[in-house]
Amino acid sequence: MAKVVIIGAGFAGHTAALYLGDKLGKKHTVTMVNRFDSFAYIPSWIWVSTGNMEPEKTTFKLRPVYKRMNVHFIHGTATKVHPDEGDQFVEVDKANGDVARIEYDYLLVATGPRLAFDATPGLGPDQGGHSYSVCSLPHVVETRDKYLDYVERMKKGEKVKMVIGTGHGTATCQGAAFEFISNVHKDLVKKGVRENAELMWLSNEAELGDFGVHGVIAKREGKLFTSAEFIEAAFKDADIKWQIQSAVTSVDADKIYWENYEGEKGETTYDFAMLIPKFSGQPLEYIGKDGSDVSSKIVNAGGFVLVDGIYGLDYDTLERNPDAWPSQYQNPTYRNIFAAGIAFAPPGPISRPFTNPNGTAISAAPPRTGMVSGIIGRVVALNIVDLVKRGRMTHSERMSEMVAACVASMGDSLWDGNAATIVVHPVVPDMRRYPNEGGRDLFTTHMEMGLGGAWLKRMLHDTFIWKLRGLPGWKIIPE
Repeated sequence: MAKVVIIGAGFAGHTAALYLGDKLGKKHTVTMVNRFDSFAYIPSWIWVSTGNMEPEKTTFKLRPVYKRMNVHFIHGTATKVHPDEGDQFVEVDKANGDVARIEYDYLLVATGPRLAFDATPGLGPDQGGHSYSVCSLPHVVETRDKYLDYVERMKKGEKVKMVIGTGHGTATCQGAAFEFISNVHKDLVKKGVRENAELMWLSNEAELGDFGVHGVIAKREGKLFTSAEFIEAAFKDADIKWQIQSAVTSVDADKIYWENYEGEKGETTYDFAMLIPKFSGQPLEYIGKDGSDVSSKIVNAGGFVLVDGIYGLDYDTLERNPDAWPSQYQNPTYRNIFAAGIAFAPPGPISRPFTNPNGTAISAAPPRTGMVSGIIGRVVALNIVDLVKRGRMTHSERMSEMVAACVASMGDSLWDGNAATIVVHPVVPDMRRYPNEGGRDLFTTHMEMGLGGAWLKRMLHDTFIWKLRGLPGWKIIPE
């Protein structure tokens, strides 16, 4: 009987758990370890953050789902992994205070990121920080409350400056910040106070619409246009100012300090700031049979799990080699350890990296969330099923082959709302197959903005919560 352990019930880990439980759970043991007892549908937090959806509509309890899907659930935090043969187990600090030892034959690390607010002094809502966040549900609720407080002040005629974007030179998840600033704009218009708000976008992107994927080129009505043009038009229409190519270096109570590509240092005043932090790997210890630290065989310096990618290539070589991206997300040293979602170490950036004359890196990190996470979770789960049943893996999908779609809400209303819909194929540009198209298939890659996107975003909320609860027909809904 095989024992499979998953650490982390985000999009990647939870998707994997559904497939593993469905295909292995009755004859083998599938165990999920998660520090929360609920699943959170993160894409809809953007509506929570402006007070347009209750937090409870974005979550559901994990235990009942796993009970139906033949998955054992342990509510707790994984702290140590012992990966050596003959004695492979995970140590877990359970929510009830007990310590558990969970043995495994196959391990999937899908922990999601550690929110490294500490990488930028003064950043974040915790430990005396001065900015807000949409990266965890408690943070989203706190952000909502502060935002609505400022709305009330604007209703009384007060002028407010809101700065939204990234809070570190190597932060990722620009899409979440873009959704937040777009929804803030729409909500302020709806509440009749938009003229009292100055909205500013502050980002580490090389250009608007880069989003850590080297931007997007699409074709519409026979004409090429770029994501930079797409987002610039949206910002101009909404009267949102922007500053890009900038690394936030610290934040105090009323100023954000930054430096830019040229090495110039400056400061931006603000009243309210929501800035995405740098992401790093979760702090798991990897301990060998003799008690030694074997983490260098499993994770990189940032704490992300090394898999079957080609590491150490310079950017130009990586850009020309889409096969450098992992296909099966398997650790090369401990081949029964896999990683999915943000937990896996990419072989390098997707957008061209940049370091300014001061030595400060200003480069959007590659995103590995949402649809990408779900796809990778499924690939890993099916390969573990293969290994258990057949002894060999048959599934693979690189990010340089993968299609991903993003629907960025610009207001929650189904009557006058809006959304930017972006479909990218592949996520990582493949310059070998599409050398004259920016590395993307222009037949598939698509960008548009309109009310239809708002309907699609709301439909996805209901559809994916249905799927992720493992309800009838869940497998026919794509990741």
